Amino acid sequence: MRIVLVALVVGVAASVVANMATTVYLHRALAHRALMLRAPAAHAFRFVIWVSTGIRPRQWVAVHRKHHAFTDVEGDPHSPVLHGWVKVQMLNVAMYRKEAKNPRTVERYARDLPPTILDRLFYDHALVGLGVGVASLVLLFGWQVGLLAAFVHVNMYLGGSAAVNAIGHHFGRRPYDNNAGNLQWLAFVTAGEGLHNNHHAKPTSAKLAHRWFEVDPGWGLIKSLTWLRLAKLRVMTGATNASAQRVGEQLPVDEVVEERVDVAGPGIAVVDVVGVLPDIACEHGVRAVLQRQIGVPR
Repeated sequence: MRIVLVALVVGVAASVVANMATTVYLHRALAHRALMLRAPAAHAFRFVIWVSTGIRPRQWVAVHRKHHAFTDVEGDPHSPVLHGWVKVQMLNVAMYRKEAKNPRTVERYARDLPPTILDRLFYDHALVGLGVGVASLVLLFGWQVGLLAAFVHVNMYLGGSAAVNAIGHHFGRRPYDNNAGNLQWLAFVTAGEGLHNNHHAKPTSAKLAHRWFEVDPGWGLIKSLTWLRLAKLRVMTGATNASAQRVGEQLPVDEVVEERVDVAGPGIAVVDVVGVLPDIACEHGVRAVLQRQIGVPR
């Protein structure tokens, strides 16, 4: 019994660390450029992602940006509206892997993240990273606790990630006019990602909690990094616009461009939906998402 209890604690702790790295590094820093990380922090996060998940950041970023470009319409890699939330919950890993292995998706949606020499030597070798992670647990806690903890971590991490895409687009509060929902319990499990309605309302916000009663664990880590001068915020505010905080209110396109896009240009009114890269935002799916959220005419 003691072995099981210790393994549960270690496995949950490993999953917490992995979820923190996922939301702060992969999601908010890389995919949406909500904050910039200094080299020491970026390398630490990159290593943690490698040994705890085996994820290749450019693939994760590409799949996630495509999800924002085609949210719950044809082209979304893992939409419960298209496939049903139960299917997405059960098959989220397979859906992710299918899209991540599509070279066109990675080229189009992650062109700002070319492979580095460290990727080629270490980080693109997912099984090596996972092996290092499991071996570390075994060395630190013994083979029984280490293997059980790895099992707990894998199931908790993959289950939570799937829930964000499945349950998070089917259940929950919807203070903003989009198909995602806010689930505080899921936010605790996934370091803030369960506040998904807020995220889809303001994708480039570094803070996912928009109201006083919402708790975003990932934001606490981000604040600590800024205090240590290891991170710099790009966008913190939670609301898309003061006049659009209530469902049903709409904004003219020019106002959105002025407030939400760093570099403006022809047809770039939807850059913030994806996070970065103006040319990415020219997808039909992005325009459809923006029209549904703020009423842009076709």
